Amino acid sequence: MKKHALLIAGILAFAISAPTLASERPDHFKGKPAETLEQALSNFSEYNNKLSAIVVRDTLTPLELHQVHELTYTLENALEKIRAELEVLADTLEAVHVASEHSDPETAKVQGKAYLETARKVVK
Repeated sequence: MKKHALLIAGILAFAISAPTLASERPDHFKGKPAETLEQALSNFSEYNNKLSAIVVRDTLTPLELHQVHELTYTLENALEKIRAELEVLADTLEAVHVASEHSDPETAKVQGKAYLETARKVVK
């Protein structure tokens, strides 16, 4: 009888404290910041390796799922910064492209150098 009472108490405690589908998600992690492209790429590489070491296992424990959950915040921060930087990079490349079409060597050189500076951070 004590076991059933404890089980029911545990279920009730979980049900009361668990968020409903309509409520906001519970507090989440912030993850490591990605304020620069270099920082984002470093975090992306490091945390992909950490994620890889976990998800290759045949089964995942609740603790491992929690670790995956934590890792994804840093990866999301990194990807958001990378996405934003690549969007700017695409605009810079377009400026190089247009400069080449309009015989504008100065813009092609300046924007080309700016493009390569960022592109080389992404591909080494």
